[in-house]
Amino acid sequence: MRSGRIPGPVSAEYHPPRWLRDGHRQTVWPSLFRRILPGRIERERLELPDGDFLDLDWLCSGARRLAVIAHGLEGDSRRPYVLGLVRALRRRGWDTVAWNLRGCSGEPNRLPRSYHSGASEDLAAVVDHAARRDYETLAVCGFSLGGNLTLKFLGEGNPAAARVSAGAVVSVPCDLRGAAERLEASDNAFYLQRFLRTMLQRMQAKRRQFGDVVPKPPPGGIRNFRDFDDCFTAPLHGFRDAADYWERCSAVRFLGDIRVPVLVLNAADDPFLSPACFPGELARHNARITLEVPSHGGHVGFVGGGAFRGEYWSESRVAAFLEQPAAGKG
Repeated sequence: MRSGRIPGPVSAEYHPPRWLRDGHRQTVWPSLFRRILPGRIERERLELPDGDFLDLDWLCSGARRLAVIAHGLEGDSRRPYVLGLVRALRRRGWDTVAWNLRGCSGEPNRLPRSYHSGASEDLAAVVDHAARRDYETLAVCGFSLGGNLTLKFLGEGNPAAARVSAGAVVSVPCDLRGAAERLEASDNAFYLQRFLRTMLQRMQAKRRQFGDVVPKPPPGGIRNFRDFDDCFTAPLHGFRDAADYWERCSAVRFLGDIRVPVLVLNAADDPFLSPACFPGELARHNARITLEVPSHGGHVGFVGGGAFRGEYWSESRVAAFLEQPAAGKG
């Protein structure tokens, strides 16, 4: 797929190192070899109305601009891709708060429910909480699952979204059905099994805590995301089944109603994304959406090529987008 920006007159192209011109290498390399010292992070526990909690990691220097950052599937606020963006934005005069989705901060959450791709009410709670600090500019960012959740939040009419000036998301499976089916491909078996292993461990821990409130896996076991979402995600979060969950929570349903400038950055060689995760036609019909599809980058990769030493290209690109005058105004 050809790189391009839709719509807009400027095309931003990523030029990877020669030895990383492969989507799988781009995907795996950062998780294995990238380490970032986060700096002086302050953790805050945000109590939620339903009795659960979210753990927030703040890095503040008295800036007037704040970026709220959401991690991806089975991730947390200390993953290198999150900390890389935190560092990039801090260099440019932003405060940041990276929030952990329910149960992802190292401590189990209090309820049978967990996190999922459409849990935008939790992002709304974080945004409302952050807005009390009276920042002049508030942006939202997300990676992978957290990116889908962020786009849904911006387009579904949640009152908290009115507080946001701009957004930027990276490697977003914005069509959940297509992404789930793509991960069943033979060349993605490694990723699928790795995700399922930790996801099932989390559900087993919940069964020990809550008993039969949490469903038991079927006799045939959990072989893919459809099985997992049919067994766990749907019944625990009020969906009919996996198909209903994917349909109601895919960000492509909400892109047309986004009303602030948003960058969607998905690599053409991302092994996790189906063709429907590159919503060019929807972007053409909403001038607020900037869809960029570099030829390379993998899933949450984009190694090197940044504006500063140690910075990845995607981090520089997100920071540059949020610095644009149109993205800094409500």
